[in-house]
Amino acid sequence: MGRSLTKRTMSAALAARRVLAAASHSGNEGGAKTWKILTIVLALPGVSVCMANAYMKAQAHSHEQLEFVPYSHLRIRTKKFPWGDGNHSLFHNPHTNPLPDGYESSHH
Repeated sequence: MGRSLTKRTMSAALAARRVLAAASHSGNEGGAKTWKILTIVLALPGVSVCMANAYMKAQAHSHEQLEFVPYSHLRIRTKKFPWGDGNHSLFHNPHTNPLPDGYESSHH
């Protein structure tokens, strides 16, 4: 019983693979048109919805600066960074990235 089920499953998978392979080689008349329609109908509205969602979440986000807690395992400087004063990371943001001794400024 189990062996015949496996054979049927394998033959069905092989038949599906052959159908898909035949469809891919049967010509490209409608391929570009199909992808153009899918892009216009699905992709562009999907990207628009995602952009609107990100914008609304950014508007509702609190821009308060978090309280600085000097954890001993964070912001360890064993050697200076090779740019600037050696204490600021390459993409340092004074509002969100504290230095080892705290934030640079308390206002935004």
